[in-house]
Amino acid sequence: MKLLDAGEVQVGKVFSAEYDFTIPDYQRPYAWGKDQTLQLLDDLKDALASTNDEPYFLGSIVLVKKKGNPAAEVIDGQQRLTTLTILCAVLRDLTENAALRADIHKFIEEPEVVWDDKPARPRLRLRARDAAFFRDHVQTDGAIAGLIALPTQALGTDAQKAIRDNAIHLHDALAQWSDDERTALFKMLGGRTYLVVVSTPDLTSAFRIFSVMNSRGLPLTAPDIFKSMIIGDIPEADRSSYANKWEQEEQDLGRDGFAELFGHVRMIYAKERARKELLQEFDEQVLSGYLPGKGKAFVDDVLIPYSDAYEHLITQNLPATGGWGAVNNWLARLTQLDNNDWRPPALWAMRHHASDPAFLTEFLRRLERLAASLLIRRTYSTPRTTRYGDLLKQLEVGEGLHASAFELTGEEIEATRSRLDGDIYLVNPVRKYVLLRLDELLANQPGVSYQHKMITVEHVLPQNPKADSEWVASFTEEERAKWTHKLGNLALLNRAKNSEAQRYDFDKKKAKYFTTANGVAIFALTTQVLGQDAWTPSVVQARHEELLGRLVKEWELI
Repeated sequence: MKLLDAGEVQVGKVFSAEYDFTIPDYQRPYAWGKDQTLQLLDDLKDALASTNDEPYFLGSIVLVKKKGNPAAEVIDGQQRLTTLTILCAVLRDLTENAALRADIHKFIEEPEVVWDDKPARPRLRLRARDAAFFRDHVQTDGAIAGLIALPTQALGTDAQKAIRDNAIHLHDALAQWSDDERTALFKMLGGRTYLVVVSTPDLTSAFRIFSVMNSRGLPLTAPDIFKSMIIGDIPEADRSSYANKWEQEEQDLGRDGFAELFGHVRMIYAKERARKELLQEFDEQVLSGYLPGKGKAFVDDVLIPYSDAYEHLITQNLPATGGWGAVNNWLARLTQLDNNDWRPPALWAMRHHASDPAFLTEFLRRLERLAASLLIRRTYSTPRTTRYGDLLKQLEVGEGLHASAFELTGEEIEATRSRLDGDIYLVNPVRKYVLLRLDELLANQPGVSYQHKMITVEHVLPQNPKADSEWVASFTEEERAKWTHKLGNLALLNRAKNSEAQRYDFDKKKAKYFTTANGVAIFALTTQVLGQDAWTPSVVQARHEELLGRLVKEWELI
């Protein structure tokens, strides 16, 4: 019988001599991005601003660790521990108070003990490929300034790029804070911020625990709790029929979709991002207006209408006639985004204008323009959610299609155009969305390109052409650097990438890689490429300007 140890541990004790964290080489690399990193900082900031001193929980980590021995292999929690270390390093290097700086550094590095011949050692060691980089550029006192100045070409792995980028995001944000605010954040982080630490001395047991925590069973969800509260509030004579109504909506959406619905409804009512658990906030911000005494009204006026609207939103199953086809098409576009933050405003519109396809078509057009700009500019979750919250506030007071939150400022328009004019291929969440929108515009068939099971973004001019290829003869090194990753050089395929075929010369690439077995291209963007006799810098420039112009017109980026 293996011993399991689990409990709530202050972050100040997590980063102490009690734990010596190692990320095993079989773990995936560090991969948190701007969204997760700044969301973590925003959550800590909210907890810091709280008027009470209640503990703040950062989630759980799973370790292989023997009781009484600090050595700890991290099975789950690498992203959080690494980001917390970067955060502490930024706080350390921003302070000029020597005592505070030394105190923060103890979270990052176990101090040397001269009398016991124990050298200083980092609290956290990353995978072998990134450990030295992390040690030199994060865990070394004073290293952050050098880290954020490193050029991309000096970074050996995607994990190192993520480390540098997240250090930049945290440094940019925390540099705006006062010394007192940063000190208060560090104190809160160490004293009343907790992780749930689950440890076992056996690797097999640790993986089993991780699997159970993340994927197995059918745990009780927040909607299950809400159901007991709502149905329990309904008079006994009607309780069975309302329980059936509730269960029918859950069945229609599926368990996961039904749980998502409650988060979106909370956003519609609160009009601000979540700061606590859904179980607490939904009760405070939504159910408090219905309980006690109005359980039936909640089911009839909130649950069923919003559930029906959400089913249409996620399935785009509105009738094809009577103007509803356009609504389906806008929803199909929006669901290609890499986030769901747009859904509460869309859900509000579909609930309150359920019989007005003309209104919904124009509403969703404006919403997609805003959402696309936020995506292209890589606006992270907090300001993105704040913008949608402002929109919901304006909708509630009747501003409708004229809500100012729909509109892009001159600065936002310029930033959106600039990103579209740049190396868009290098921004993975953006490139496919933009190219699919372009493909629709070229094909003049709304939604058609979204139906393929596999869609990949491909270069016409290869990223790494062969030295003896026509590409090297047709493009100078400077021209390849300028055009390779821009709109004008990109196409879409409905097949997996083929590294060898990607490097074919143009004629062979057209014949063997950019067409189906019948010699037909699936996407309008790719058909456009096939219409060219040669692929030269002037062709790429002309195509780039044409495609950019299409997007500028579609999204009114003028």
